[in-house]
Amino acid sequence: MAVSQQEIENRLWDAADELRVAMPKAQYSSVVFPLLFWKYLSDTWEDLHDEFMATEEEGLFRLSAEERHELEYRDYQWFEIPNIYPGTEQQRSASWMSILATITQPGLGQRVRASLQAIETANPDKFSRIFGSMTWTSEEVLSGEVLGAVMRAMDRIPKMHEYNTVAGEACEYLLKRFSDGPGTRAGRFFTPREVVELIVKVLDPKEFESVYDPACGSGGMLIASANLLKARSEDGYTLTLYGQEAVPDTAGVARMNLFMHDLTQFQIEIGDTLQEPRFKKPDGSVAQFDVIVANPPYSLKRKPWSNDPRAIGGVAPQLSAGWAFVQHMIASMDSEKGRAGVVLPPGALFRGGQEAVIRRRVLDDDLLEAVIGLPAKLLYNTTIPTAILVFRAPGTKAPERQGGVLFIDASERFTKARNRNVLTDADIAKVVTAYHTSFDTDGNPVDPDGDGGLAARFVTITEIVEAGYDLNVGRYIKQGAAEPDDLDSLINAYNLARAERQKTEMRMFDVLTAAGIGGFDE
Repeated sequence: MAVSQQEIENRLWDAADELRVAMPKAQYSSVVFPLLFWKYLSDTWEDLHDEFMATEEEGLFRLSAEERHELEYRDYQWFEIPNIYPGTEQQRSASWMSILATITQPGLGQRVRASLQAIETANPDKFSRIFGSMTWTSEEVLSGEVLGAVMRAMDRIPKMHEYNTVAGEACEYLLKRFSDGPGTRAGRFFTPREVVELIVKVLDPKEFESVYDPACGSGGMLIASANLLKARSEDGYTLTLYGQEAVPDTAGVARMNLFMHDLTQFQIEIGDTLQEPRFKKPDGSVAQFDVIVANPPYSLKRKPWSNDPRAIGGVAPQLSAGWAFVQHMIASMDSEKGRAGVVLPPGALFRGGQEAVIRRRVLDDDLLEAVIGLPAKLLYNTTIPTAILVFRAPGTKAPERQGGVLFIDASERFTKARNRNVLTDADIAKVVTAYHTSFDTDGNPVDPDGDGGLAARFVTITEIVEAGYDLNVGRYIKQGAAEPDDLDSLINAYNLARAERQKTEMRMFDVLTAAGIGGFDE
């Protein structure tokens, strides 16, 4: 009987929630992602092994064990699951099912750790350090009883190969669930899917292009780039995907996420992009890519650059990393078709000091193509409104976009959800439509309906210079005055509110009187 995606998600959360007796919800991800990926690998390996045995059944008896192993890993498997504790009485496969069979025995955490480390060691080109620090395998952190309960519950998830998208959807669900709620930390490395989709659709990656995220977090923007091509019936596997992430465990999550979305043409590096960019040309300069996407940690404290060629317009402030990431992304754009999209806080659009100097240089060089104002409470890690800035490599803007910047006000395009605001598919489509709109010489849309129903305006560099290089969307797009409320409606609302207040006060006075507290003027 087929299992619905909703049921799979329920079972997955049941497994995660077994951890509630051992750690806060903010730490669930450090345990659940490695276990889920281990199960994914084991299910995949077993499926390919069954295919190998069925296909080669007649000829296997003629082969030695070494020859069978060579044939299987040459023609069927793309990774190896070795044995743990080889040559001892404890020797067994490092697969999920093998260790699951021992969950009632002492030392479960040690066997899990040994299995994950064995898989990393046997596949250094694919899985080196992918499972992270694995501190949770210690009995002092997570008892064998709790770990066994998590594994038992997770085993109720169907075999990963039986459902085409179950692995990727499961990973996406967990990232969202871990991010959506107070006290969680996953929002620092997970950008809501709809924001990711908006950036990717604006930048529009093509087949055989390179996509780079210098602050890749869980890898969502790289995955969305491939998914966009697939949605257009194009080959998303032709993209080459690159990312750098400062936190090792988070980089591991990104790699697991990419693998579970059936993507293998990627390279994720660990390190501080601003201080130690990992992708470089032979001459030591930063590598260049076709599409660059990022939602960087803009409040990151860092050591200012010294004589760094990326510092176009000067060195960004030490306590505000937003424009430093922008400078890095500009330096990383391919000279012929490079384009970049980055999420920044509102202050980065108008703050003075060194940020203003950098904005001036970027605008004078005509690198900024568009500023898209987003709603407040859209991201998981902040409630403030943000903006997407779109850049093009020098001299590559379309003729009609040269000498100016497109401003789009999407700050009111959202739907309220439980903990935050969200963009619907219709909202995303309207922003993309506005982005592709043509404008007349006054900067207004040529087609009144072509802006997708959003306020949009093309503003010349001259006007921006006169405004002090301020990029605040509200400076160039005025919000229409709100329609005045009907006077009778206002009076009725006031009377209702006043009556409710009086009822509440009377209940309060009754409670105080019963408690022997008096002297209040009712």
